[in-house]
Amino acid sequence: MSLKTLVIHQNKILHNILEEISENINYKIIFSDTIDQKFNDLENFIIITKDENVENNYQLSFKNFPLKLEKFLEIINVAFLKQEYNLQSNIKIGKYDLNLNSRMLSFNEINLELTEMEANVIFFLKKSKKPISVKKLQLEVWKQLPNLETHTVETHIYRLRKKIKEKFQDDNFIKSLKDGYQII
Repeated sequence: MSLKTLVIHQNKILHNILEEISENINYKIIFSDTIDQKFNDLENFIIITKDENVENNYQLSFKNFPLKLEKFLEIINVAFLKQEYNLQSNIKIGKYDLNLNSRMLSFNEINLELTEMEANVIFFLKKSKKPISVKKLQLEVWKQLPNLETHTVETHIYRLRKKIKEKFQDDNFIKSLKDGYQII
């Protein structure tokens, strides 16, 4: 995980206080008069501001000061943990976003709710660079013995592909190839 960065927005006093104790905290500290896109290049950052109107997913708004330093740092640490958890659950798959927590596949503000098994299938296929056989899916995703004669995998993937086609008009998300299924 990269260095955690606190961007202090329009609060020079808070910035100066944090700079003084910076050797005791594990954050890089930046002061900024404006909130702009340059911070989106940082991987692990939180913007601390008094301005409640700033819209940013990585923002904490503090308007009620004084605040005990321990409580302040606890709030920041919790925000970084939430951010890290969200980053781990959001997976980019081509033009789509898959959120493993909400089991939502998204593209251009269109969302498709997935079952737990559908999300698991997509995630498993995404991790592989080559086609995955029905038998391997049966064993790894469904936890069934591959010698069982069943069409569970094919049926689930058929229904999943149908849902994706209906929602996104995409026939090519999951490819059916000679050696198995693959997300390209």
